[in-house]
Amino acid sequence: MCPDCQRPAAVGVQCVDCVAEAAKQTRQPRTVLGGQVRGGAPVVTITLIAVNVVAYVLQQVVPGFTNDWIFRPVVDHDDYLRMMTTTFLHASITHIGLNMVTLWFVGPFLENALGRVRYLVLYLVCAFGGSVGVVVIAELSSSWPFAVLGASGAIFGLFGAMFAVMRRLGGDIRSIGTLIVINLVLGFVIAQISWQAHVGGLVTGAVLAAAYAYAPVKWRKVTAWVAPIVVVAVLTLALRAAYAAVGL
Repeated sequence: MCPDCQRPAAVGVQCVDCVAEAAKQTRQPRTVLGGQVRGGAPVVTITLIAVNVVAYVLQQVVPGFTNDWIFRPVVDHDDYLRMMTTTFLHASITHIGLNMVTLWFVGPFLENALGRVRYLVLYLVCAFGGSVGVVVIAELSSSWPFAVLGASGAIFGLFGAMFAVMRRLGGDIRSIGTLIVINLVLGFVIAQISWQAHVGGLVTGAVLAAAYAYAPVKWRKVTAWVAPIVVVAVLTLALRAAYAAVGL
């Protein structure tokens, strides 16, 4: 006991430093997939929504903001930053509204199951995967879009992640599977929707989340770092190969 830092308590006298140290050594409750159980609001999901909303406001009030940060697959073939920033831009209030509502319904589940850090990494890697999907499929189909923007590639990544996580947990995957199919079909039949980004994000999210979900308990911490690095490396190689194939 530390005699210099005691305080009166309901029962006896407590040492502030000792109580704090004991709290550090107490194992925090975890989800089945290793995410730390936290009460309160889904902080990461709310932050992502806020960033998207702020970016949309800046698009409306700052001249040239969209042009400065949008991704044009042919022109910006060396600009990895724009491949990310473009996923926080939107074309209309309807566009951002639908994406943010979907993010609000999908995100908190994964944030809770995986934990904040792995969830945030998942979202950002899926955003990159969506941009890579645009480039790779454009090269394969010889049809290059002028520019792409929106969070739907990352959100489709969360759809893929939910499918992998639900399968790992033994849940009913029919609902999320149906949702994925319906939204993929809509991407093909509705004009001006980048279904290529949807496919890229979906595959990326499913692969990365599967690595998180199926990693043995003793390898979870290592997987949390290694898996996204490997996925990003593979995406980068695919991106460079697609550009090299067309001489860019």
